[in-house]
Amino acid sequence: MVRNLIMSFKYITTFSSFLKPLVSEEKDKYLALASLMEVGNFIPDIDTEKNVDLLPVAFNAAVINRVNKNGDVIDTPTALASYKNFINKPINLEHNRERIVGVILTAGFSQFGSDVPLTEDEVKDLKGPYNITLGGVIWKIANPNLASMIEDSSDSTSSNYQKISASWELGFNEFNLIVIEGESKNIEDGSEIFDADQIETLKVNLKTFGGSGKIDKSKSLYRKVTGNVVPLGIGLTETPAADVKGVATVKTEEKQQLEKENISKIENLDVNTLIDNKAMKITSIKDITDENLKQATASQISDLIEQELKTASEKFASEKASVDSQLKSTKESLDTLVANQDILQKEISNLKEALSAVELEKQKILASEKFNERMSAFDAEYDLDAETRQILATEIADMEDSAFAAFKNKMAVFMKSKKKSAKEKEDQKEDSKESKASVAQIVEEVTDKSEKQVVDMPMTSSISQGSFFEKYKQAFDYDGFVVG
Repeated sequence: MVRNLIMSFKYITTFSSFLKPLVSEEKDKYLALASLMEVGNFIPDIDTEKNVDLLPVAFNAAVINRVNKNGDVIDTPTALASYKNFINKPINLEHNRERIVGVILTAGFSQFGSDVPLTEDEVKDLKGPYNITLGGVIWKIANPNLASMIEDSSDSTSSNYQKISASWELGFNEFNLIVIEGESKNIEDGSEIFDADQIETLKVNLKTFGGSGKIDKSKSLYRKVTGNVVPLGIGLTETPAADVKGVATVKTEEKQQLEKENISKIENLDVNTLIDNKAMKITSIKDITDENLKQATASQISDLIEQELKTASEKFASEKASVDSQLKSTKESLDTLVANQDILQKEISNLKEALSAVELEKQKILASEKFNERMSAFDAEYDLDAETRQILATEIADMEDSAFAAFKNKMAVFMKSKKKSAKEKEDQKEDSKESKASVAQIVEEVTDKSEKQVVDMPMTSSISQGSFFEKYKQAFDYDGFVVG
């Protein structure tokens, strides 16, 4: 049941600090005074004279607004929402929940570096670092040697000084990203990423997901815990992960001699040798240390490696499948775009050809109209025979307007003898009116037909070259002109 509860969280992170036990004067009167000054405000209200089996302790559980060694951080809103939930949570050995040796009883805040107590009102607007500080008791009767070693760890002259730390676990399902440029660890010096797509893209760079903790040479990437955060308990360990220190222990004058006799044994003690002979259960590569490796069985190591390889393989296969799917989708989209582009290019090419054909036909019509106008002008002015008309037609067919004007003036000199009389011109005008009416009717009919052909013309069809010109030629054939 407990395991299922823990597994309901997507993520678990740990923060660590050094223990600060309340040392009695019987243990060491000098350390007793120091411990009262350091942790007295956070020690649970326990009558240690009547409860000789209890060892009161206090410790800074985490630094708020400052990244720990695992690349994780908690900000002020999350700290205020969750710090009281540490109360009544268990203290165990190396996060082994079957080896509980104490309980958390108090929770509060203190200044980073000085441990001066802070209230909720004093921290609610803080952007810089400060501590969550917890107090509790170690059950001496559960492990007397461990309690003695914790007290010894507060003595700066001891080889066990600050050797034991408290590492607490936190369960959560959501997080944002913090980007900090340079060496700072304080999140007030960085910027926060809230966008889910950006978080999904960049999270592979986090240390907790096997990344380097960087997004480039100068920018570090960290995980900021958000949402519903649940403290899961404290584990006594020798591998602290946060910038929190402070354990004060006391030795009594009466017991100093006895401890000196056993000093060689104490120096060789560690957390793992203080527990019973049951092998430590290793659930992650991060759990492996030089000490617990000595107690682990070959089958445990083999199972762990097999599980890690399986997890890595499944993750790789999932990521590869996702990449392959994206590549396939991108290629299909590209192929569709290329095909559509080819079709569009063909349609544009066909349209250009049709427009060119229409323009050519238009130029031919205009040229034909201009030619007929010029020939009509000569026929109206002069009495032309077929041979003369043929020569004139050849000369003026492609002539520019300015050149034609000069040519017409020159012909007026050479063709004086062929000028028509006034009566002939009058008859010519009447014939011309009838001819123009006929021509107008023909032009209208031909134009209507031409416009219909252009509108209905498919993009790939070609216009019949010279069709318009031929119709004009048939309508105004030179041999059809009747000269009076």
